[in-house]
Amino acid sequence: MSSSKSHDQIWDEWRDLVNMAPATLEDWLDTEESKSVGDNDDGESTGHKSGRRIVKIKRTNKDELTDDQWDHMATVVGYIKRHLSQGGPDDDVKNSDWRYSLMNWGHDPLKEDS
Repeated sequence: MSSSKSHDQIWDEWRDLVNMAPATLEDWLDTEESKSVGDNDDGESTGHKSGRRIVKIKRTNKDELTDDQWDHMATVVGYIKRHLSQGGPDDDVKNSDWRYSLMNWGHDPLKEDS
């Protein structure tokens, strides 16, 4: 998937939307809640696999990112934007599959902007 956005655009959106620190995301991915959501393919959901890739990307310097990583970053940004635009549940967002899915993609909708 090639993106028409520049790396700078992807980077800015990525920094805005992927609001979980790598260690926090890693810890989250180890939970049953994380593993309970998403389409399951080979025992691991797409979002869960994505989360592991996001951790690696977040630990990579911007100038060392591969084209494949840039493509994945654009995919992640698109997923988070689509998911957020659908809106979350009216009650108990904290324990919702909606939030859990977003967190697998590196975005905690309940995290305050720092």
